[in-house]
Amino acid sequence: MKECLPKQRIKTKLRLFFYLSALYAPPVPAPGPMVPPASMFGNVPGYEDTLAGGGGGYLPPPLPLHPTQDPEPAPVPQDWNIPSITEDVARERFILYASGYCCYNNAPAKDGVITNMQAFNTYRYRLETFTESRSTEWATKPYEGEPADFYTQTAPRPWEIPVTGPSLFQNHEENIKVPYTSSKKVFVCLSVCLCLNHKGLFSIKVCWVCNGSGRREGDSPCSQCNQRGRENCSKCHGNGTKECETCKGKQQLLTYINLKVEWKDNVEDYVVEQNSGLEVDNLSDVTGKTLFKNAQYMLYPVYGFPDPSLSQASDRLIREHQAKYSQNSRILQQQQTIELIPITKVTYKWKGGIHVYYIYGNEHQVKVPDYPATCCCSIM
Repeated sequence: MKECLPKQRIKTKLRLFFYLSALYAPPVPAPGPMVPPASMFGNVPGYEDTLAGGGGGYLPPPLPLHPTQDPEPAPVPQDWNIPSITEDVARERFILYASGYCCYNNAPAKDGVITNMQAFNTYRYRLETFTESRSTEWATKPYEGEPADFYTQTAPRPWEIPVTGPSLFQNHEENIKVPYTSSKKVFVCLSVCLCLNHKGLFSIKVCWVCNGSGRREGDSPCSQCNQRGRENCSKCHGNGTKECETCKGKQQLLTYINLKVEWKDNVEDYVVEQNSGLEVDNLSDVTGKTLFKNAQYMLYPVYGFPDPSLSQASDRLIREHQAKYSQNSRILQQQQTIELIPITKVTYKWKGGIHVYYIYGNEHQVKVPDYPATCCCSIM
């Protein structure tokens, strides 16, 4: 009867085989996690277009059982103006701004004479459409004794699976294992760690510090590789094998359909041009006074606003959102707001020159296009 080789001798022979095979083979890219074959996944009614890894795309929601009510116009305020800031506030914020820069002389902020303050009523219309979308894909995980319920009952359709969503207008995502789609499958994998140097060797590579000599500059011993001239693979520690990243060494997988549910607050802004000289991009970081707010399942555009461009933007954005997001998602709620963002253009005189700065938003942010007294400084 043939004597079985000890485990250590088998391991040594395997390592030698891998070493010699790689020594005379051209370099190849290191393998990634093994991908389960498509034949491993079953066929579930209602999920025929579901793919592995890429999914089947977002799934159109079913039509509502009952017709929805038409949106109703909301009452709009008559007063669209708010008081401008005082000169004391304008000067205080300017001094605080200049004090925040080590290279700014605060003399212009303290001694400059304010000659004019011009207020601009800048309106920002914001439309939010809160949606829920669902997509499916075949997924796998290492089998850990979970029940395999494939075909024990009919799997519910994607939009039939009950899910508790977040608060309105809050982004959130959940992944749910679709009931009655799980199967236990045997997974045959090759768990070989491939460490490549310029010769394509397995499990070892030339030390990057001493370049394989075992000695550093000045003929001192290389501590990186302990004078061996090579380093072991950090994943397999020179053994030539490592745990399979797909099945975690169990050689069994649980296949199932994963349902990804995504709630998203789709936001779009429109800012009425105010010709103050301040760029609109600066307004994205500030808030304004909320003059109007309306939330419904489906919104009615804002009409009766003093600036017709805002009413036109409201009508256009609502139509675009409802056409865009109802195709592959379910619209849960819409919300529209109008904010008045205060902008004050301050003109001041300092040392015979005329200069300007802006104060804007509820936060009284300051924007200075060209501060007149700066110096070059360095930290010693």
